[in-house]
Amino acid sequence: MPPRTDQRAGLAYGLAAYTMWGLLPLYWHLLGAAAPSEILAHRMLWSLPVALVILAALRRWSWIRPLLRQPKRLGLVLVCAVVISLNWYLYIWAVNAGHVLEASLGYFINPLVSIAFGVLVLRERLRPLQWAAVVIGAVAVVVMTIAYGRMPWIALGLALSFATYGLVKKGIKLDGIEGFSAETALQALPALGFLIYLGAHGESSFVTGGTGRALLFAGCGIATAVPLICFGASAVRLPLTTVGMLQYLAPTFQFLLGLTVFHEQMPPERWAGFALVWAALVVLTWDALRTARRARSELAAAGARAGEAVAAQAAQAGPAAAEPDAPGPVRP
Repeated sequence: MPPRTDQRAGLAYGLAAYTMWGLLPLYWHLLGAAAPSEILAHRMLWSLPVALVILAALRRWSWIRPLLRQPKRLGLVLVCAVVISLNWYLYIWAVNAGHVLEASLGYFINPLVSIAFGVLVLRERLRPLQWAAVVIGAVAVVVMTIAYGRMPWIALGLALSFATYGLVKKGIKLDGIEGFSAETALQALPALGFLIYLGAHGESSFVTGGTGRALLFAGCGIATAVPLICFGASAVRLPLTTVGMLQYLAPTFQFLLGLTVFHEQMPPERWAGFALVWAALVVLTWDALRTARRARSELAAAGARAGEAVAAQAAQAGPAAAEPDAPGPVRP
């Protein structure tokens, strides 16, 4: 178990990461006059210099050459870059189109979609309570479809794209900052090309929006990288169950922003859909905590049994080792 000071630091990093992710709608809203595609391009482009600065500070370059020699892993990095770009675009568009609440719903149901992917793609077996959570989540989607009068495609799109991103990243096996750097390296060139195109056609908000707007665009890289760094620092210091519970902070902040800052409508039927999702997450979290507690108890019991066995062997060997050799006959 990590030292208590490490756990406290990990908790602080985790709270910082998920709080920043939860408050990102405020940042994208400041850039709302620009097209979502331009905001996305700036986020992709300015993330690369931030990643390079971090790699230089940590002197973490050794992973690059082996990655370049493995076309399959490079292909998976490309898939990740494409999928997370789609996720970012949909999220930015949703925020600036007045769908913050539905965007938050997407990240609430993301753990349920990830579990479904585990069953369908990785052939994982679910515990009964996990099945119950998935079923409740499916009912929630039906209720939200009735509430919105359409399929909640924004929420489903965000959840499916992010769950796909997580699934593909399992096959790459790169650390957080390394994976982020590899993905942004692939994103940066198309983003730069698109921004040059906008500038050449007089459609660039970066050029025409003034110094403040330009600084906000440049800050997209920091707004993307800093929460990721905090998350990485948290993940190595905290148990996965704790990190799993912290992940609900981000959509909670998004939900509260949608209600209190952006004043989006929440009729009773939408409350019912959200309540079902929250019930599913409560079941899922309780099952995860119970399983982790049982695993710790079994590990402690196994350790105690091993200690008792070692003590018993030592006790048996002790008398034999302490017994003196029998005296031989006395010779005159």
